[in-house]
Amino acid sequence: MTLAARLSAGEIFYMRARIGHARRGPIRHDFRHDADYLLLAPRAMRVPGLLSRNRFNLFSWHDTDHGGPRGAGTGALWAGEKLAAAGIGPRSDQVLALLTQPRFLGHWFNPVSFWMAIAGDELLAVIAEVNNTFGQRHSYLLARPDFQPITADVTLSARKIFHVSPFQDVAGEYRFSFDLRPESVAIRIRQIDGTNGLETFMTGLFQPLTSRHLMRAALRRPGGSLRVLALIYWHALRLKMKGAAYHKLPAPPEDEISR
Repeated sequence: MTLAARLSAGEIFYMRARIGHARRGPIRHDFRHDADYLLLAPRAMRVPGLLSRNRFNLFSWHDTDHGGPRGAGTGALWAGEKLAAAGIGPRSDQVLALLTQPRFLGHWFNPVSFWMAIAGDELLAVIAEVNNTFGQRHSYLLARPDFQPITADVTLSARKIFHVSPFQDVAGEYRFSFDLRPESVAIRIRQIDGTNGLETFMTGLFQPLTSRHLMRAALRRPGGSLRVLALIYWHALRLKMKGAAYHKLPAPPEDEISR
C-alpha cells in the first residue's frame, strides 16, 4: 500500500525526529535535539490506548490546536479549504495528513507543524503552520506553480512575514525542501536575510504507532511539548548572553496564510 492509502485507512505513524538549528552571521548558535512527532490523517485516524483525540490522555491530538486561529482551529477542514482555494483539489488517491507533535498531559505547543497533501507516495503541497511563543500563528502554503510532485531536489520559497524569534528580524525569505518517502521524511528550511541566516532541519523514520512508542517517548523525553518550550527559552537565554539584539513583538500579519 502507498503512504496515502495507509493514512486513509487510519494508520498513524510515529517518528522520533532529529532536529537541528544553526544560526549564521556575526552571532553563531547551533544545537541538535530529538522530539516526538506523529504523521496522521485527521479524518481517518485510529488511535491506540495512550493517544486520544479531543480528550485528555498521556498524549492527545485536538482539532482546535491546528488550522485557523490559534486555540480555535478547525483542523483538516481549514487546511482542505486553503488547499482547494489555491487550486489543489482532491484526487482519488490523495490524503490530507498532518506531521505534528501531540499534546503531552494536555499541554500543547508546536513551533511548526506541516499539513501535507499526499497522493500515492508523492507530496503535492504543504502548509507550514508556524507558532511563536507569544500566542501567535501564521501559515505558509508551499507548492510548485504547476502542482507537480514536490521532490527532494525542489526548493520552494516564501517571504518571511511572521515574527518567530525576538532575536531575528522579520525579513528575508524562507527556502524549503522536502524529501517525503513511504518510510521517512527529511525537511530543511533556510532563512536568507543579508549577512545573517538560519538553517534548520528535521529528519526521521516512520513507524506504525503503538502505545509502546508513546510510553518510550514519555520516559526518554519527559515533558513532550513542555520540554520543547523549555529548550526554546534555554537557547533564547544563550543567545542573549552572546549579545544578540532583542526585537520587540510586531503586529502579526493580517492574513492567516501566505505563499
